[in-house]
Amino acid sequence: MAKLYFNFSTMNAGKSTVLLQAAHNYRERGMESYLLTARLDTRAGEGRIASRIGIGAEADMFDAGDDLFAMIEARRARGSVACVFIDEAQFLTPEQVWQLARVVDDLNVPVMCYGLRVDFRGELFPGSATLLALADEMREVRTICHCGKKATMVVRRDGKGRVATAGAQVQIGGNETYESLCRRHWREEMGDRPVDGDT
Repeated sequence: MAKLYFNFSTMNAGKSTVLLQAAHNYRERGMESYLLTARLDTRAGEGRIASRIGIGAEADMFDAGDDLFAMIEARRARGSVACVFIDEAQFLTPEQVWQLARVVDDLNVPVMCYGLRVDFRGELFPGSATLLALADEMREVRTICHCGKKATMVVRRDGKGRVATAGAQVQIGGNETYESLCRRHWREEMGDRPVDGDT
């Protein structure tokens, strides 16, 4: 039975690497997959999913107004689709997550979404919140803070290295803009200092 999966993490945990490896595994077994990525993130080039370790693949792009159920149906009309992979899933709208749930339920095609859980303010992205509510299975792709603990949060830095505590939820960037931290160090960076005796 097909399922809706949400693979989430902070920045630079290797989500795209995991996605590309899974898509490769399907291809290696002679099964076609359909890759989609958010149009607003073009760091790897338009219509491309790429990993920091140097691997990549072509993908169709989606905008907030696109009907993903219709896009996937149209792709299936051109040939078999064994699995759908969504990169930058935090940019999905809640309506699009429901469309992906329909793909799983009505078309019996598994959908694997990869994205951030929270933004630099520690708040859920709307797409991620809906995935947390609807996904049949959730998996955390882990990375570590500079202290060695699991990183669950991310800070955004400006061009001078200062931490942003307010601003638009979406600002495209990589290592030059974002740093993954454990919750304690994220609190420190955001100005919420630990109380005396915290270590």
